[in-house]
Amino acid sequence: MKKYTLFIFLFFISFLSLAQVLQWDTVVYNNGYASYFSNKYRNPVMVTYKLYKGGGPCKRDKFSFKNDLKIPAATTKEYLKSGYDKGHLANAEDFAFNCELDELTFRYYNCVPQRPELNRGMWKVTEEEIRRISQTDSLLVICINEFRSGYSMMGGVSVPTDCIKIARSLSNGQTYVCRSFVNSSRPSQFELPKNYLERYYHLNFSDLRLELKLVLH
Repeated sequence: MKKYTLFIFLFFISFLSLAQVLQWDTVVYNNGYASYFSNKYRNPVMVTYKLYKGGGPCKRDKFSFKNDLKIPAATTKEYLKSGYDKGHLANAEDFAFNCELDELTFRYYNCVPQRPELNRGMWKVTEEEIRRISQTDSLLVICINEFRSGYSMMGGVSVPTDCIKIARSLSNGQTYVCRSFVNSSRPSQFELPKNYLERYYHLNFSDLRLELKLVLH
């Protein structure tokens, strides 16, 4: 038992040492979420948004992804027949209470190439879990993408090796979800320390919360 515990501890220390510090070139303040976009990866490295009583009746069958800004985001052509899903970060169904806000989630600076096995599996399950929690508490949702050594490419677009989702209460600071997902055809997930945001990335929850006020009415 002690050997097993030591192995887990060493594995986690190794994981922390390999993680990448977030760097971005542009912050896109959309009407509902903030996207921290990297020109190098042609992807957002982080997206944050407030969620309270997520979900609703809005139908999304006529929505499609596009890029409405002069940033080097991925294109529809690059995703076509790539084998990757356009994995939402600010989740579309979370904004289904307002069709205008919902449509704004269909931007290439709000998605990353995700394997279908992840996007339609563990990632979706966690999105649903967070949406249920939002029915009784106001949340700050933080999605982080990591590009570890040896990450794949989708044409000229980098593919994240790991996708992280964090949900923290805006009322009392409680962390409900802090979870990492391996973005592969055989995805896996594991729980992160609740202070992972501050401990590893040195990002301040209060600062992210204040920044998000720029996109909220």
